[in-house]
Amino acid sequence: MILEKINLLNFRNLQNLYLEPSPAINILIGDNGQGKTNLLESIYLLATLASHRTFNDKEMINWERDKAQVNVLLRKRDHSLKLAVVLEGSSKRVQVNDTPIEKKADFIGNLNVVLFSPEDLNLVKGGPSYRRDFLNIEVSQVSSYYHYHLSQYRRVLKQRNFYLKELREKHKKDYGILEIWDEKLIDLGSRIIEKRLEVIDKLQILARLNQRKITGGKENLSIEYECSLGELKGDIPAIFRKVLVNNREEEIKRGYSLYGPHRDDLSLKVNGIDIRKYGSQGQQRTTALALKLAELEFMKSESGEYPVLLLDDVFSELDQKRKDILLELIAGKIQTFITATDLNILGKLKHSAYKLFKVKEGLIE
Repeated sequence: MILEKINLLNFRNLQNLYLEPSPAINILIGDNGQGKTNLLESIYLLATLASHRTFNDKEMINWERDKAQVNVLLRKRDHSLKLAVVLEGSSKRVQVNDTPIEKKADFIGNLNVVLFSPEDLNLVKGGPSYRRDFLNIEVSQVSSYYHYHLSQYRRVLKQRNFYLKELREKHKKDYGILEIWDEKLIDLGSRIIEKRLEVIDKLQILARLNQRKITGGKENLSIEYECSLGELKGDIPAIFRKVLVNNREEEIKRGYSLYGPHRDDLSLKVNGIDIRKYGSQGQQRTTALALKLAELEFMKSESGEYPVLLLDDVFSELDQKRKDILLELIAGKIQTFITATDLNILGKLKHSAYKLFKVKEGLIE
């Protein structure tokens, strides 16, 4: 998939921007704070309907304006689409080919992106939430069912936690309503876990190949799903139900849900060693890069097309070998947007098609 035209109105400091990017590589050069990352954020918003920088949509609207808009013309294998997101106050509206879309789940999946930034090193060395977000964002873009189940699960989880607190504070022993929430949590949570296991099986093969390529065959990466329910042998809903029943009193005592996909993690091991805890910074960076490259290939296998790749200042964090491998893999086959503060990257791109944009104070030329 290729972004052919991008038009932004009042998106952060990009007040009136029109771009026709290269179908290959696009380099955004400028000092920090000029608006480079804002462009990448707008593309990420179109794919996920969320920002990777803030939970508050209002922050993406220029502070002097009441409304922001992101419009693109997207070319896919066999057709083109016009996509739009309008931010106004705390509301968010979306359109496909100028037609309003009521359900956000019906909008997500039109554009797929993979974002790689220095913060993605937390994918390896950070807490479990980083790895859950990695899975959720990746799978939601290629599976509308997963996105729907995930949003419903979060709603049920919130209600169940509220009722657990009520049971604790009022010292209730009537579990009838809790059992209703349990069954909803079990149904949705089991679907999420099953899909994650399916994805991890594919992702592990791709990530292991990337890890071996980057390290010259010296490192073998293994990925396993660490489930809060324990060992997943047999019927997952039955296992889930048994865990909730056995730990009911403890959950009421705590006042929140202790088990389910919202508490799960990914185990990342290199040559049998837990890279999350004991890996060097170099190994952790290699693993993060291997996972991101695996994400590209996974999305292609699911949708039939490579996603758009967003590289936000990652070249300042990678050594020359990793830079070279990354550029070699993306050149000529993946539309890529790269932000950087200098032109050092150009040496490796002299034989590739690219467009160079200068970014200064919200203007891109």
